[in-house]
Amino acid sequence: MTKYIRRAAALCALLLLALLVNAARVQVVQSRAHDDNPANRRPAIARWGQPRGNIVVEGRAVTGSKDTGEQLRFERTYRDGPLYAPVTGFASQVYGTTFLEHAQDPLLDGSDPLLSFLPLWNDITRDRNAGGEVVTTLREAAQRAAYRGLGARRGAVAALEPATGRVLALVSRPSYDPGVLSGNGREAAEAWARLNADASKPMLNRAVRQTYPPGSTFKVVTAAAALDSGVVTDLDAPVRSPDPYTLPGTTTSLSNEVEGCENASLRYAFEWSCNTVFAKLGVDVGLGAMTDSARAFGFNDPGLRIPFSVAPSSFDTEMDRAQLALSSIGQYDTRATPLQMALVTAAVANGGSVRTPYLVERTTTASGRPVAGSGAHPLRQAMNPTTARRLRELMRGVVEDGTGANAALRHATVGGKTGTAQHGIGNSGTPFAWFIGWAQSDDAIEPEVAVAVVVEDAEAVRGDISGGGDAAPIAREVMRAVLKTSG
Repeated sequence: MTKYIRRAAALCALLLLALLVNAARVQVVQSRAHDDNPANRRPAIARWGQPRGNIVVEGRAVTGSKDTGEQLRFERTYRDGPLYAPVTGFASQVYGTTFLEHAQDPLLDGSDPLLSFLPLWNDITRDRNAGGEVVTTLREAAQRAAYRGLGARRGAVAALEPATGRVLALVSRPSYDPGVLSGNGREAAEAWARLNADASKPMLNRAVRQTYPPGSTFKVVTAAAALDSGVVTDLDAPVRSPDPYTLPGTTTSLSNEVEGCENASLRYAFEWSCNTVFAKLGVDVGLGAMTDSARAFGFNDPGLRIPFSVAPSSFDTEMDRAQLALSSIGQYDTRATPLQMALVTAAVANGGSVRTPYLVERTTTASGRPVAGSGAHPLRQAMNPTTARRLRELMRGVVEDGTGANAALRHATVGGKTGTAQHGIGNSGTPFAWFIGWAQSDDAIEPEVAVAVVVEDAEAVRGDISGGGDAAPIAREVMRAVLKTSG
């Protein structure tokens, strides 16, 4: 009898061991597969079972959460959704997350281990902390000025603090309300279909995800390369440049919209945007030096994040001399985001050096305990300090005596560069209007804001669109807003 009891006990022990091994296999070895199984709703229920942390602009939350009472309990809400959509993105129970909602998702949904004093305990209990807060670098007044300035037109604005790299404004129009995508019902599905079918692409973040030919605003880069390389040494000396200029190796002639560009000085050519002068300067500088200068300003960098990714701006590294001439005036294959052109302006304003831009000042727990600061932001030299000083002088001339008069501000020094970029087959598209500029209050020791504006209004009459007429007034109001809040 004892023998059978021992056998039964051994069998039970074996079955218990098998049960433990199987439980370990399911809970440890296969846990990731079960977690990622689309049929497993537990992660989604836990994710939306508590309010998300908030995104904050100047001390006020521009996001929130509402209790729906459903299984996926809390939906994301937005204050001034269209105004901040290029920054916040959306957090949808069906369509995922974008922009800051995506880049800071673990902190906002409470799963970031840094939110807890005992992260290992949370891993064991599967508990979530309350969502943390993301404090942005935005200035509300500048954001509103950019949004209001663009109005119903398509385009984008990016504004930076030159000395630090803080993003002060990031606007894209047309925009949309991210809140319409938050839920999981029919309304969210209809909104998703409508927004994706809209030809104006309201969900496209034109400030950081759309590249444009920068047109004459790229002449800042060409001028920097010419001055750094010694091709030009005197701003007021005549530059050997015919008008019209025949592109090297071709019979194609390049002309100007203004008079006086033949053998003009760099100052005159910059203030009145002489295409022939800058096209020839680019050829004289050479492809290698032009490429190096563009790269120093941030072109051809696929790794820029603010913290969400930014589309790389491009300057072709393999061109013939005719193509280089066109690229040097911001045409051919040269492309730039508005954020990139704000970086170009910031480099001029900051003595030739440029800070990596950033949008998040700090992150905190729900109770306000710091989680992470903005960290160190790399500084790179885009040009010699002497070259930057001369470019600031040239950019002041554009506003005081040239094509950028509409950007002028009282009680402030303003520098800028206008641009009208051709595009489309045979340049048949409505030109994009550009303005880049910086501003410094009379009582400030350094420029306080650098801004880039692009207007791509397809409804505009071709002859009525220009950087000075369309984009400069928008930049002026953004700069005015920043200077008022800085004082």
